[in-house]
Amino acid sequence: MGRATTKSDMIDAAISNYEKLNILISELTEKELSTLFDFTADDKKKEAHWNRDNNLRDVLIHLYEWHQLLLNWVVRNQKGEDTPFIPEPYNWKTYGDMNVGFWKKHQDTTLEEAEEMLNKSHKEILHLAETFSNEELFSKGTYKWAGGTTLGSYFVSVTASHYDWAMKKLKAHKKNCAK
Repeated sequence: MGRATTKSDMIDAAISNYEKLNILISELTEKELSTLFDFTADDKKKEAHWNRDNNLRDVLIHLYEWHQLLLNWVVRNQKGEDTPFIPEPYNWKTYGDMNVGFWKKHQDTTLEEAEEMLNKSHKEILHLAETFSNEELFSKGTYKWAGGTTLGSYFVSVTASHYDWAMKKLKAHKKNCAK
């Protein structure tokens, strides 16, 4: 299925990819859970996140923090507070530094806490999405604060697409552990 363009497809994709992610996590062996991520041998994995995240907790926290970005952004803008999606002092050019900040913030968070936080925020995202109509989510220009895109595209990005990203990273880690 391509990128969701309707509310029902968006919610279905978020739920489906979250379930797939959780199945993949449940299948991780003790070795895979205890081995630090190391993608330095793969020249194709040059993006910063391949070096940033060291374990499953880091990946889950990343997803959780992006959920928080969406939740806070929508709620504040609905209250009339003009709030950008990426909080200051960051922007779309420097959000990598923000991601490192999330990583640093959660180095004392346990895997169990990360799992609970992500599960809770995933449910909050789905609940928030349900409060909008299909038109509110997928019609451009509905919300000035969504810029030139749709509100739904932000939901897709922080759920189904981000879950996909996490699964690719975990699968690459599993492959490394099997070598």
